[in-house]
Amino acid sequence: MNLTRRELLAASAGAATLTGFAGFPAFASATDDAIMALTGGADVVEGGVDLTAPEIAENGNTVPIEVSAPGAASIMILATANPLPGVATFNFGPLAGSRAGSTRIRLAKTQEVVAIAKMEDGTFHKASATVKVTIGGCGG
Repeated sequence: MNLTRRELLAASAGAATLTGFAGFPAFASATDDAIMALTGGADVVEGGVDLTAPEIAENGNTVPIEVSAPGAASIMILATANPLPGVATFNFGPLAGSRAGSTRIRLAKTQEVVAIAKMEDGTFHKASATVKVTIGGCGG
């Protein structure tokens, strides 16, 4: 088999490209990466978390969010379409009176807000809400 220099270079470039992508599992999103980092790949059950967010936010700079999950050790809030989806994490000690938190977050555009709660028994629960933003808060 005789390869020309061009064919060898093309084959080498193709092999290098495939090798470079081998470590990336289907271009997972930053939100999926954040959830995977919290859960370690464990199943996330829908429900068990109360997430309160407005349906329509006039200004994406200050969107009020409330979250609670009885029995939670921590609750992470993610804004799925923000450049950096991790918005807030609330950690609760064993003597915490309530497992709830509230804050104001910045949303770039209309998107889903997700709350993942790590429960004291090691399970994970999820709630989500879509917030329509009329004026973006991250430069949009």
